[in-house]
Amino acid sequence: MRTTHDEVDLELLVTRTELVADRIRQLTLRRRDGGPLPAWTPGAHIDLAVGGGLVRQYSLCGDPADGQEWTVAVRREDPSRGGSAYVHDSLGVGTLLSARGPRNHFPLVDAKDYLFIAGGIGIAPLVPMLAQVEQKGVPWRLMYGGRTREAMAYADTLVERYAGRVEIVPEDELGPLHVPTLLQLGGGGTAIYCCGPEGLVSAIEAMHARTRLGMLHVERFTPRQLDAPLRTTFEVEAARSGRVVTVEPGVTILTALASVGVRVLSSCEDGICGTCEVFVLDGVPEHRDSILTEAERQSSETMFVCVSRSLLPRLVLDV
Repeated sequence: MRTTHDEVDLELLVTRTELVADRIRQLTLRRRDGGPLPAWTPGAHIDLAVGGGLVRQYSLCGDPADGQEWTVAVRREDPSRGGSAYVHDSLGVGTLLSARGPRNHFPLVDAKDYLFIAGGIGIAPLVPMLAQVEQKGVPWRLMYGGRTREAMAYADTLVERYAGRVEIVPEDELGPLHVPTLLQLGGGGTAIYCCGPEGLVSAIEAMHARTRLGMLHVERFTPRQLDAPLRTTFEVEAARSGRVVTVEPGVTILTALASVGVRVLSSCEDGICGTCEVFVLDGVPEHRDSILTEAERQSSETMFVCVSRSLLPRLVLDV
């Protein structure tokens, strides 16, 4: 599994809330019982229950060395599916939130140098990464785009803190980030980290597929666009119990397993949060998540049962 720490369920107290940019609210969270928070590494996110039974994933953007507080930044979406509106309109100091995590599917790897590319709220998971590579003394550069300067969280702070290594690109002043030239800023051994809206991430992936410059790591807020899944029927064996279930077209493995009493923890059910990751013991998955790298898809060591399916008549899973 890619998760770097054991996940825990927590009751968190909102201790501070503030607008850090146009339509972006930062929350500071502590454990309700005052105890230490679980350790996390740059790139990690948590699940937050944000009213009405909604669960949303937010990147941790504070200091991993701070064991008492977690910080997340939430952009108000328009229209909102309910989560961001609740955070912006209903949360206040003293609000209690249920949380689960931390979980990291966007870990910072060792490299000779780094190129960070952020679009909008995609800056959030990159903030602690910048601090870590700066502490290591490794060369790096950040290209940060947004609709307007006022909508770009932490922009002024980053420019002041890391003079000469941060380029801010407000679209209304300078136009959008120029994808064809971005990857040319790195070399063969450069680790490239990109987080932002789907248009930016998919364009970076397409350009990287052509240039193969550097080692690309991406994180999405919405599922990647895919062709329709194979409309096939297959069997899944839950190895721990020996139960076998037939998965029909249009039914997820997650739902099929639940129908025979095998419950897998899940959250987003869109293949972007990573909660339902399981080990594959036999078979070949049809990966449909937005998390695994190409190498991880080829190895098929794990899969996400909320969206992925099977290329063969039978899968055996470690559940």
